[in-house]
Amino acid sequence: MLVTAAAASLLGGCEGDSAGGAGETSRGGCPSVRGRAQAAVIRAEQTDVPWNGPTTGPAATSGKSLVYVAQTMINPGVAGAAKGVREAARAIGWNVRVIDGAGTPAGIQAAMSEAVALKPSGIVIGGFDPDSTSRQVARANAEGIPLIGWHAVAAPGPSRRPELFTNVTTRVEDVADISAQWIIAHSGGRAGVVLITDASIPFAKHKSELIRKELATCPGVRLLSYENIPIADASNRTRWEISTLLSRFRGRWTHSVAINDLYFADAAPAFRAAGRKGSGPPFNVGAGDGDPSAFQRVDSRQYQSATVPEPLTLQGWQIVDEFNRAFSGRPASGYVAPVHISTAENSQGATSWDPSGYQEAYRTIWGR
Repeated sequence: MLVTAAAASLLGGCEGDSAGGAGETSRGGCPSVRGRAQAAVIRAEQTDVPWNGPTTGPAATSGKSLVYVAQTMINPGVAGAAKGVREAARAIGWNVRVIDGAGTPAGIQAAMSEAVALKPSGIVIGGFDPDSTSRQVARANAEGIPLIGWHAVAAPGPSRRPELFTNVTTRVEDVADISAQWIIAHSGGRAGVVLITDASIPFAKHKSELIRKELATCPGVRLLSYENIPIADASNRTRWEISTLLSRFRGRWTHSVAINDLYFADAAPAFRAAGRKGSGPPFNVGAGDGDPSAFQRVDSRQYQSATVPEPLTLQGWQIVDEFNRAFSGRPASGYVAPVHISTAENSQGATSWDPSGYQEAYRTIWGR
C-alpha cells in the first residue's frame, strides 16, 4: 500500500517543538495512545486500498424503479449519494427519480408522500430521520416497498424501528475516533483543541461526544472549548465565534475539529482577518461528508488540513446493490466502507473520495 508523505511524517514528527509535535513531558505526550493514533491515521490515509466489499450476490433483476427522496440537494453529501445511485441504476438497467425535500420538514414530508404515491420498486431515504416522515414510512412498509437509508439512522445495516432494509453509512464511531486520532498524531500528543458541534442534532451531538472521549485518552491534548453552533446558524455565527475564540485562546489554540466541514468555510474569513495563515495553526479537521469545497480548502491549505470523507459515489452503488438483494429475497450485504482521511498530500487534487474496484465488483455480481 502507498504510504503518503503525510503519513510518513507522523512517524517521525512527534518529538519536535512546533505546533505539529512536542517532546514528552510528565503532563502529556501519551506515547502508547499516540502510537495507536499514528498507526490508525496511516491506515486511514491509504489511497490504494483493495476492494473489501461484496463479491457475490444475486444477478440483476430487471424492470425496477427507485425514488431517491433527498433531504436537500443543496447538501453535498445527499447530492453525492444521489449521483452514485443514478450511475449505478444506469449500469443495472433501472429507472431513478430524485425528489428534493428542500431541507424543510414540510418539504421532506411532501416528497415522501409523493414517493410512496408513485409506487416505485424501492425508496431511498436520503439524509433525513425516517421518524420525521413516520406516516409515509408506515405506508411504504404496509405496501411492501423496501426502504433503504443513506445516513438515515445512526448505525449502518438493517433497522427494525424504523423499518429499513438497510442503512448505508460509515460508522460514526470510526469517523469520530479517526478525527481525534489525527489530532493526537499530528500534534505529537500535545494540542489545544476547539471542538464544534450542533447539539440540536442527536447524531451530530453523539459524534462530538465520541470525539471528545477519544481526545481525552491523551492527557497532553486539552479541550479548550466545546462550541455548540447549529448548522442552520453556522453562516451567521461561526465567524463571530471564531474571532472570540482567537482572542481568548491565542497561541494555545493549535487544532480544531468540527462535526461537519462546512464550519471551516464560515470560519475562514475570521482566521484570515486575524492574520492566521491558511496552513495553520490552528490545524482544522472536518469529521463530515467531505464535500468538494472541503477538498478544495484542504488541497490549497486554506484553513482546513484534513477531512474525513464519505465515499459518496460508492455508497450510491451500494444502495442499488442492496435493493437488488431486497428484490431477490436476499439479506443485506452488511458492507460498511472503511474510514478514510484526505489531506493535501494524499488527495492529489481530487474533489471527492472515490476508491477503486467497487464498480467492477458490482457489475460482476449483477452480470452487467
